[in-house]
Amino acid sequence: MNKQVEEFNEYRAKMNEVILGKKNKVINRLFNLDTNTYAEGALPVKTKEMLGLVASMVLRCDDCIKYHIEKCHEQGVTTEELYEVFAVANIVGGTIVIPHTRRGAEYWEALQEG
Repeated sequence: MNKQVEEFNEYRAKMNEVILGKKNKVINRLFNLDTNTYAEGALPVKTKEMLGLVASMVLRCDDCIKYHIEKCHEQGVTTEELYEVFAVANIVGGTIVIPHTRRGAEYWEALQEG
């Protein structure tokens, strides 16, 4: 696994464990709601992850972008599909999204390396 991908996933898992371990009812419910939002439903998981990626890019959350790019990768999103998602995010969010597109493209390349 690529070092960048490995470090991101290790940090995310570690800190989620810390946060959820505090047993704050509101935070734990929010995390659960987030998980259930991306479950299979009327929309397939792949579509939901692409939607999550667009929203994350427009909101300019690099951690969220990495997370959704990785989930898109797991769902079999192609590079061509990903760049169409990037295009939608840039049209909706404007040119301020370009730096996040660069970092997203870098993370996608890291995932492709394995």
